[in-house]
Amino acid sequence: MAESFVFNIADSLLGKLASYAYEEASRAYGVYEDLQGIKDTLSIVRGLLLDAEHKKNQQHALREWLRQIQNICYDAEDVLDEFELQHKKKQDLEVSGSTRRKVRRFFSPSNPLAFRFKMARQIKEIRDRLNKVAADGTMFGLVKIDVEPEHSLQRRQFTHSHVDASSVIGRENDKETIIKLLMESNPRSDGDKCMCVIPIVGIGGLGKTTLAKLVFNDKRIDDVFQLKIWVCVSNDFDIRKIIIKIINSAFLSASPPPGVAIAHQEDINHFDIEQLQIRLRHKLDGQKFILVLDDIWNDDRTKWIELADMIRVGAGESKIIVTTRSNSIASMMGNVPSYLLEGLSQKNCLSLFVKCAFKDGEEEKYSNLVETGKEIVKKCAGVPLAVKTLGSSLFSKYDLNKWIFIRDHEIWNLEQKKDDILPALKLSYDEMSSYLRQCFAYFSMYPKNRSIDVIEITTLWMAHGLVKSTNEFVTVDSNTRKISEQARHISIIENDSLDRVLFPKSKSVRTILFPVEGVGLDNESLLDIWVSRYKYLRFLDLDYSSVETLPNSIGKLKHLHILFVSNNKKIKRLPDSIFELHKLQYLALNGCPELETLPRGLGKLTSLRHLWITTKQSVLSLTEFANLINLQLLVFEDCKNMKFVFNGAQQLTSIETLYLDNCGSLESLPLYIFPKLQSLAIRSSKMLNLSLHNESPVQKLMLKHLLIDNIPRLLTLPGWIEGAAETLEILRIYELPNLQTFPECLTTMTHLKRLIIRGCPKLSSLPSGIHNLTALEELYIDGCPELCRKCQPQSGEYWPMIAHIKSIIIKEEEEEEEDEEEEE
Repeated sequence: MAESFVFNIADSLLGKLASYAYEEASRAYGVYEDLQGIKDTLSIVRGLLLDAEHKKNQQHALREWLRQIQNICYDAEDVLDEFELQHKKKQDLEVSGSTRRKVRRFFSPSNPLAFRFKMARQIKEIRDRLNKVAADGTMFGLVKIDVEPEHSLQRRQFTHSHVDASSVIGRENDKETIIKLLMESNPRSDGDKCMCVIPIVGIGGLGKTTLAKLVFNDKRIDDVFQLKIWVCVSNDFDIRKIIIKIINSAFLSASPPPGVAIAHQEDINHFDIEQLQIRLRHKLDGQKFILVLDDIWNDDRTKWIELADMIRVGAGESKIIVTTRSNSIASMMGNVPSYLLEGLSQKNCLSLFVKCAFKDGEEEKYSNLVETGKEIVKKCAGVPLAVKTLGSSLFSKYDLNKWIFIRDHEIWNLEQKKDDILPALKLSYDEMSSYLRQCFAYFSMYPKNRSIDVIEITTLWMAHGLVKSTNEFVTVDSNTRKISEQARHISIIENDSLDRVLFPKSKSVRTILFPVEGVGLDNESLLDIWVSRYKYLRFLDLDYSSVETLPNSIGKLKHLHILFVSNNKKIKRLPDSIFELHKLQYLALNGCPELETLPRGLGKLTSLRHLWITTKQSVLSLTEFANLINLQLLVFEDCKNMKFVFNGAQQLTSIETLYLDNCGSLESLPLYIFPKLQSLAIRSSKMLNLSLHNESPVQKLMLKHLLIDNIPRLLTLPGWIEGAAETLEILRIYELPNLQTFPECLTTMTHLKRLIIRGCPKLSSLPSGIHNLTALEELYIDGCPELCRKCQPQSGEYWPMIAHIKSIIIKEEEEEEEDEEEEE
């Protein structure tokens, strides 16, 4: 890893030397030719570093050579930083300095002539040192490689499909889950040749390939699929090579049983891509196959689509398993949820460790070693390859001191073979781009098991030039002394950083953001400055601010799209001018308990899409809201005086999502006002009677998602829910202490996919026709003791009616208490 890191440092240094800023400064000080010499020599050394990657294990002297290069690069960075600082001082002086100052500066140690001599001497020294290491590199037999390091990355050896299942520990449940997915019908197999692609995702050494092998070699797979094809992709996602591997593997899979003559396999290595794709399609046409694509690193979606189009000629029920370390690759290739492989349990890890460290039964003689082994296993974090590495390193070693040495030393300090854990993990490091490798290396500065603060680590990266902060995006904290005139987007993360002199006088600011909870604006005069100065603001975040009102001038922000005034405990009113914001799309006024009323003119905000409201008003004007023709989401939060949502008979035809949270005085909810409503959430509204406004016949609704939470008066679900029988997909019932029954209309919900019931202690039964909910994929019941008992797997009386549901989670209170005790 060290030589790759040195390459990154050299690469970064070359980038600086090639920049226009350094070229301009070097010409101004007459050291251009010297810096170009460093650049040329460094380019040679950079190429030699790539060859050192391949030869590092053969010559130990290369480590010292690499250390020398690293030191030279760091010294060169220091020289260049000093050079850059001096040039900036010179520019500042030319702008603001007087003649008197210039004369005084000529006789100071920092005058241009003295600085030039100093720089020339330091640059010559750096160049001489670089020339020497470049010459030493050729003595080591290194040659210059003119390719990027990404093209010479380490890769593991190609995998094969064989596995001794008896040697694999702790993956039986994982295997059964994947096999179950393989046995299921494809979601879109009817008329659509979109084969099911199942990604198995996990870090290096976790056992993704081993799991794929276990599945691939299971006898049930032989009975279901006509062809079994194993392809290790690993290096580049070379379409031609992959096709050849698929054809060859398919040929062997279709071979006759032992004792029967095998047909001669044609040599297809010389075929062009057209011949290969014809042969591939012929081989797979109409066949029901399982294809394992092991060790995928390619994130080029066009390549994957090209390959998928060729193999889509197989039977619709064919399946593909993909193993990869990358969630993004899994998402790109998979069309079912990824299977996220987890680490082994401590018990299974210990069993695997003992298997690797001892001969069969031998561990019984060395109980003291096994006890130490338990502590060694903890550092492996459930990763099987790490367990194997440490266990194998102790095989036939019975000296307790050697075991203690392994226990007390970090795994990366131990000698590693090519198939051990560190080489496997290094593949992920190699896959990172150059600048990410340098960023990653800084994590080593933090102690083990410590949470790393995001702001702290990014600040560290910025300090060392790994993250370039432009004039365009600025984070403001107590250390900020000035904001550039070119700043467009300002993020304020500390309250005590709000000094008005910081903020630029230009009109270029587009965003003002307070991203930290609890940190907001408490300076009304500064808000006046922002509103009057930044005419082109698109995003103004006043979350957690403490101002009593907004300035009248806010109406001049004609370009404002988003305005957050949430969680302001002081604001009492809004100026009428707010309704001059004709481009406003998002307005958040929730968490403002002192807001007395919304000013008239709300209907003028015709671009508004999302609106969050907390107000002391008892009723709102339906006429005003009816003019908001683009309003899609409406949230009422902590509106404690509100008895009726609206006063009027008009309909709000654009609203698709309605949330009512903690509106304690609310008595009724007329759903007919919202004919296009798709999502409805009602929480903590203790006076609400949901049974009102039950029309006959039942009004047809478009609801897809319904949440009812903490409505004590509810004895059964409201009758109007029957109006959503053809559309409802998710029904969540939380904390209804008096709910006793479900209406029979629940069994007519033909599109219901998720039913979640929690905290309904009096609910003891399900509708008798619950088995008719064939679309139901998830049933979750928690905090309903009698109902939980009746739904227990195998033994519960309702089990036969719900057993067809894919995911069933039944939690009883006793089990929860036990789980909490175990966690503590």
